Amino acid sequence: MKKSIFFIFAICAIGLLLPDLNAQEVVANSNEVGFKLSLDGTNFSKSVNILLLMTALSLVPSIIMMMTSFTRIVIVLSFMKQAMGSNQVPSPKIIAALALFLTVFIMQPVWTTIYKEAITPYSNEEITQTVAIERGLAPLKDFMLKQTRDSSLMLFMELSKMEPVETAEELPMEVVIPAFMVSELKTAFQMGFLIYLPFLLVDIVVAMTLMSMGMMMLPPMMISMPFKLLLFIIVDGWGLTVKTLVRSFE
Repeated sequence: MKKSIFFIFAICAIGLLLPDLNAQEVVANSNEVGFKLSLDGTNFSKSVNILLLMTALSLVPSIIMMMTSFTRIVIVLSFMKQAMGSNQVPSPKIIAALALFLTVFIMQPVWTTIYKEAITPYSNEEITQTVAIERGLAPLKDFMLKQTRDSSLMLFMELSKMEPVETAEELPMEVVIPAFMVSELKTAFQMGFLIYLPFLLVDIVVAMTLMSMGMMMLPPMMISMPFKLLLFIIVDGWGLTVKTLVRSFE
């Protein structure tokens, strides 16, 4: 399974490196030079092919952040930790690990489709490399478009001075990816604001109570922290937050 996910990320990275999949031949000095990314050294030397492959694999962390559900999850979890006032617990490593495994859970159907429709046929030499990349990027593009607002797509179409298209599926990845990221940031901040509200109410009530009792020197955070933790435990905060995050991608 780890190798399958690794291959999927490699396909996505190669797709970013090669945005024009139809241009596979370059004419130089009246001689046709074929372009093919493979490890058999047919057109490029093996060292160049390995270099290109390693460059593609180095983009895996960026792909996780740019083209999956990771960004929304980690931002919402960070907002929740700040709203509770527990800046040290859970640690950033735990938040990142939880966000990563939730990303694997949410993206599993997409990766399964990529593996069945692109990686397996290409491994069996049933399709070409170009077709494999196109098939591998299609499910990921569909996932991003479902989570992207039309306003974000229109923004980057305007910035790139792109002609109008009939359907969003016709948009290139260089427009879909930044639009998806901006849309995810907006969604994550909206969810973070809603998470902040109940904890903010607890802080306000505690602060007003302390002021009415004349205890001006006592920090309100010291008193409100146990109440916020109690509220979080009573409503099963972790389960509710994870459930909301997963269902937000349906």
